[in-house]
Amino acid sequence: MTDLRQQMEFLLEMDRAKQIGRQTYLSDGSRKENDAEHSWHMALMVFLLADYANEPIDVLKTMKMILLHDVIEIDAGDTYAYDEEGNQTKRARECAAADRIFGLLPKGQGQECRMLWEEFEAMETPEAKFANMLDKIQPLLLNDASGGRSWREHGIKKSQVLARNARVHEGSEELWNYARELIEKNVENGNLQDA
Repeated sequence: MTDLRQQMEFLLEMDRAKQIGRQTYLSDGSRKENDAEHSWHMALMVFLLADYANEPIDVLKTMKMILLHDVIEIDAGDTYAYDEEGNQTKRARECAAADRIFGLLPKGQGQECRMLWEEFEAMETPEAKFANMLDKIQPLLLNDASGGRSWREHGIKKSQVLARNARVHEGSEELWNYARELIEKNVENGNLQDA
């Protein structure tokens, strides 16, 4: 099989990300977003908010990381952030998915994509810290804009949101301060339980 054919088959497989539903509603609350929309939104955020990173980042590398970070959910499914049971098996499911999905590409590109995904997961480099921060803050922004709809549906507590976002400051102190204001606002509005 030629490289081009493999790349085209991979791109068609990526179209399935549009079918992976998430728990976060669009800003207008009309429906829940899908993985493709989530990744596109964050890629735009990397481009626009890179200056807020705690350390200088390679914007293109970070955008690649963001665009790839959830494609494994085509096989592994989306695990809701606050699903304690689902999160216990998440890593094993996602690694198996990464093997198959990145294996669709020509070897060199497949290895590059897998390395970017692993780097995102490890959250050690400035790019991975910033990308992970955006992955946590983007749903926060949408929850705030939609009146906390997803939080209210799931009975989410402030303590859960703070625990999930415990490392967000490593990507950007300034954006974390902004997010904390949103969290407090949503506690005051009753969208998040103050516990």
